[in-house]
Amino acid sequence: MKLKLKNTPEQVELIKAMGSRDPGVAREAQEAFAAFLGPVIRQVLNQAATAGAIFTDSLYDEDDSPSFPLDLYYNESTNYITVWSQGMAGGLPTSTDVSAIQELKIGTYRLDSAVSFMKRYARRARLDVVSKGIERMAQEVLVKQERNAWAVVLRALAEASSKGVASGGLGITSLKAKTHVIPAQVESLFQLHDMNRLMLLNKRINESFADGTPDNAYSDGITDMYVSPEIMMQIREFAYQPMNTRAADNTPGGTASDGIALPDNVRERIFHAAGMQEIYGVAITQLNELGSGKKYNQLFDTFDSGNIAPNGTASAHGFVESTDELLVGVDNSKGAFIRALAQQSDTGGTFSVLPDDQFASRADKVGFYGSLEEGRLLLDGRAVCGLVLA
Repeated sequence: MKLKLKNTPEQVELIKAMGSRDPGVAREAQEAFAAFLGPVIRQVLNQAATAGAIFTDSLYDEDDSPSFPLDLYYNESTNYITVWSQGMAGGLPTSTDVSAIQELKIGTYRLDSAVSFMKRYARRARLDVVSKGIERMAQEVLVKQERNAWAVVLRALAEASSKGVASGGLGITSLKAKTHVIPAQVESLFQLHDMNRLMLLNKRINESFADGTPDNAYSDGITDMYVSPEIMMQIREFAYQPMNTRAADNTPGGTASDGIALPDNVRERIFHAAGMQEIYGVAITQLNELGSGKKYNQLFDTFDSGNIAPNGTASAHGFVESTDELLVGVDNSKGAFIRALAQQSDTGGTFSVLPDDQFASRADKVGFYGSLEEGRLLLDGRAVCGLVLA
């Protein structure tokens, strides 16, 4: 992200006043600038965070203890509801046994950052230096937010279990019963058939409590798919590569002579748009953190129990973060992804910035520290599913 302060006379005077040698003038200017920073950084975090499109904010007063009532789930079958939550910043999310409690307390944590610079830069009205400090604060909080949010999503994906998926089901002989992660049809290759089968998986794991068809208002199916740049490259290849997974005689596989491409108008749209923004109505989002050896792959590998067979064979060998690809499908229509976010009672804001008073006068420095308090949880594991390419 890149932030730039406007070079207006009022802004310049405020920056200069922050570097004043008069402690009273400097303090007043720093407090005014801190009040200006809070809403700006909050807006940056909301726009730049990829997890912001997944999690729904649930505001609570900063002095309260957020909770989620579970009485609506009384008398339901065992494991009807499974909750994954994270109670410590940077810690591993855990699945919670909610059968013996009436109200689930949401564990929250504080994310903070602090920046400082020499007062002489403020006295010279160096807006570029001040802007870099603001960028640093926003980026540090954003990195922590993203890691914590995706840890909840990926752990739920690795551990989720639904009775609608049978062993060897969905036409995959190596498929483990109740899993939410399936292998691709062809090793290291993403095709429309894989997307189609992932949508089938989502329907099976979302069967109603009576093993029937749920109401449409409960789930719209997969709404978003998160992929690596390498998978996005393969999506661009749809414009010139064959898509069929059966030979001319309707048997699996086939030779090059059996290859059938997408319709011309579809391939033309892919070519001119340098890819596809959605497939079968599912929005595609590219994440650099996904991909072989990348940090979200490493995170998922930490949670994987070793029962995934990415190559589609009968010998399950688990996810290999250094070589495998992970595609994450999310059902946002459920409203299952929640971010409990503390709201300040006096200002109504969610990100607080204050002048940093740790510096003595002889240090000739000005600093700010900012923080927010949040907690991430997933209330229903059926809102996430995945595809693995070996």
